[in-house]
Amino acid sequence: MSLGGKAAIVTGAAGGIGRASARLLAVRGASVVVADMNPDVGATADLIREAGGQAEAVVCDCATAAGVEAVIASVIASFGRLDILHANAGISGPLVPSLTTGAAEFAEILRINLIGPWLAITAALPHLGAGASIICTASVAGVRAGAGGIPYSASKAGVINLVQTTANALAGTGIRVNAVAPGLIETPMTAPLYAAARERGREDRIGQLNPLRRGGEAEEVAEVVAFLASDAASYVNGQVLVVDGGLSSSLPFAPRPAGQ
Repeated sequence: MSLGGKAAIVTGAAGGIGRASARLLAVRGASVVVADMNPDVGATADLIREAGGQAEAVVCDCATAAGVEAVIASVIASFGRLDILHANAGISGPLVPSLTTGAAEFAEILRINLIGPWLAITAALPHLGAGASIICTASVAGVRAGAGGIPYSASKAGVINLVQTTANALAGTGIRVNAVAPGLIETPMTAPLYAAARERGREDRIGQLNPLRRGGEAEEVAEVVAFLASDAASYVNGQVLVVDGGLSSSLPFAPRPAGQ
């Protein structure tokens, strides 16, 4: 699981899964460039450096060619190589299914959540060699309905297909492409859901539909990202690893207390 001597990029790293992923990759030995539109990404780099790791921060739109080129330039200038790309940047849009989302809003969600990873992958490829690992953040919402708004779910389904098709397009290169698909994780993106449940005194119902009966932590997703980034996952390619407490393992049903 060691990532010593490797260099990584994590987009969408100002908080949540991106920050947790970047910090764990650094703990495992990787030098990391963290990127985000949010200036708080600088705090992520500070946390890594304070813990003894190597990190640089880039403030940019990770879903533009100029943005990803700046991030690539930073990792090559700072660390001289690129071995790991975690294309994590994303937005949620409407949190519940709605048929009133306008075309412009739908397109923006697709731009950031789907075109962004594609731009990052294509910009990174000239610097990646055999043994490199690309990890995209998909979502359980991209696996089946009921876990997010329509544009978000469609964009994450696209990420899953992007991973599968890109892995096959890279046949013979030794570059692996996989995705992690989180379920309900406490992050800045899901903060309104968590806050609403707590305000109503229903915190105990968070995650009640999955067999673990709880929401997840960003660090739990980061563990899967770090695995996929490592040589321990050397034969894992074109796959989507779901991290959702078991939510997607069954059809919907009314949950009952254990033993009933």
